[in-house]
This record gives sequence, structure tokens and C-alpha cells, in this order.
Amino acid sequence: MTETFQFKLLATDGNARRGEISTPRGTIRTPAFMPVGTVGTVKAMYLDQVRELGADIILGNTYHLMLRPGAERVHRLGGLHKFIGWERPILTDSGGFQVMSLSSLRKLNEQGVTFKSHVDGALYHMSPERSIEIQGLLDSDIQMQLDECIALPAEPQEIERAMEMSLRWAERCKIAFGDQPGKAMFGIVQGGDIPKLRERSAQVLKDLDLKGYAIGGLAVGEPQEVMLDMLDVTCPALPAEKPRYLMGVGTPDDILKSVAHGVDMFDCVMPTRSGRHGLAFTRFGRINLRNARHAEDTRPLDEQSSCPATRDYSRAYLHHLIRSNESLGGMLLSWNNLAYYQELMAAIRKAIGEGRYADFMAETLEGWQRGDLPPV
Repeated sequence: MTETFQFKLLATDGNARRGEISTPRGTIRTPAFMPVGTVGTVKAMYLDQVRELGADIILGNTYHLMLRPGAERVHRLGGLHKFIGWERPILTDSGGFQVMSLSSLRKLNEQGVTFKSHVDGALYHMSPERSIEIQGLLDSDIQMQLDECIALPAEPQEIERAMEMSLRWAERCKIAFGDQPGKAMFGIVQGGDIPKLRERSAQVLKDLDLKGYAIGGLAVGEPQEVMLDMLDVTCPALPAEKPRYLMGVGTPDDILKSVAHGVDMFDCVMPTRSGRHGLAFTRFGRINLRNARHAEDTRPLDEQSSCPATRDYSRAYLHHLIRSNESLGGMLLSWNNLAYYQELMAAIRKAIGEGRYADFMAETLEGWQRGDLPPV
């Protein structure tokens, strides 16, 4: 344990990096996958299960938590860690992405964004300062700057406008964050699919000397090749001694390849969302349990797995649960998927430490070809 926020690079293999983020609430082993606990719960999972699977950190959502139950209420109840029963680190996003994607009414200007709640229609205003204030009330360990994230494709002038405003908001967020021992604020690199804008965004944020840097505005509709090309531009422009977080990514294939480009942290709703819809991630690839071929298959998803959901239930039973719309089906497949993601991250860290990441990537990609569906 430490009283400060520190990142230590332990090993590199090409551009792939293995490291540790030290915080007062525990160590985060990187590359790390952060299960998404949007409203203080990782959907269909007990947090004890999430902890036992090896997750060092989870993510909470500022937008959703400010609407329900409210940041001030969470603060009165002792902060988000106490409220949900999670003693390890928590990262909170700024809420900006949800404001842009969920709000039916929003007005954005230099001061921030005014929006209508998707829950009850109430009107809210979120400025860079208010976003940081909310995250402070939640008492998260890593707090994100407010930014404007636009979907791709978009016009170059619109991408540049949003990027420049996000940079100005980053400076305001840094001032609002101030000095919080043991905690960190991350800036967010924007710039869409335009290399020179990504480079400028990274350089300006680097000059702010923040404790970590996120890469935003990717995996929002563009092909994977474009995302990886932007990582090739962005990662070298960021300081090697600070953690790099690719927001909202992604599939196991996205993670495997992004690590090779120098990314340290990931989050995505895909493991739990896919589980609720009958899709399992395994070392054999993706397996669609809705498919009738599993109706009489007595094999588990993977008899060698240490996860009970993966090892102890037949595909036939999982197929039955999913086709019957039983909640247990989504629970078991979410458990399987999060277990696989954490097993993948542990294997990635081990391969980097052994200097064999390229071989590990090739072996993993070959294994996925044995599943029901091709990797995405």
C-alpha cells in the first residue's frame, strides 16, 4: 500500500507494457481490464465474485450516479466504496459520453453542457468543475476530465472544435481537481481519426503534467484498423512513465491488439452485456448459447477453467436458461465472460514479462478460431 498515486513500468515487449499503479486503496496490475459498474453494480454480478475473479479496479459512471441516487447522497453515506462494498480502487468517468449519447435535450457551450435527464426529464448543467466536484463527492480514486466525445465519421472542423474545447476543459478540470493525495485525474486525448489532431491533443495534455492519460473517441463506429492507427499516433506522444487508458474498449481482440500498441487500461460493458444476451467468451472463441446446436451438448464451456460458471454447467443447461429468458442464464454467462477477461489480462501480463507477447497473440488468435463465431 502507498499513500500516493504512482505508476511503475515493470517490463516491456515491443510496445506492450506491464506495470503497476499503486494507490492507497490497492495496486492495479496493468494491462488491466476494469469491469463496468455503471450505477454502483457490475450487472448480474456480486462484487465478491468480481473481486475473486482478479479485478483490481472497477469503473463507476458519473452521469448515472449523479441522477440516481445522487452524488451528494452517496457522499453522505460514506462515499461510493462504502456504499457498494468495494474496498479496491474505483475509476469514475466524467459523464460526458452519456450526456452526449443518452440525453434527449442538450445545449453545449464553452461553460459546459445543459441536458435533460433520461430518467425523469429534469434539467441539469454539467461544467468541467461540476464533473470533478461530483467525482470528488463519490470519492473515486481516478477521476476523468469532462470532454466532448463525438461519433465517427465526422467533419474535420467538427472534430477539431470538440478537441480544442476538450483541451480547455482539461485545464479547468485540473484546477478544480487541485491536490488530492493518493488520487489522480486523467486527461482525455481526442482528435477523431485525424493524426495531427491526436498529436496536438496528446502534447497539450502532456504539458499539463497529469497523472495519467486516456484515449477517447475511439471504438465509436470506426473500423478497428483506424483505432489501431490512432493508437500508433497517440501512444508514442504520451509520456512513457504515465498510464494509458483506452476508453470503452472492448472485445478480447481489441484488447489483445491494443496492448501491442502500448495501452495499459481498458473498460467495456461487453462482457456483461454479451452474457445477458447469450454470448460467451472463451479461449475457444465466442460461443452463442442461443444456437440450437447446444441443446443437447453436455460439455461445459471449458472444463479446464477455474470459474464455476464456465466449468460446472453444461452448454445444454446454459442454452435452456437463455432460451427460457431465465435471469440465471445471464448471470452465469456474465460470470464466465468476466472470468475470461481477467484470465486473458493475467496471461497478457505474464507473456509481456516473459518477452513472448507476439507468440502469445498468435496462439490466442488461433485458439479463438475454434469457437462458434469468428473474433470481432
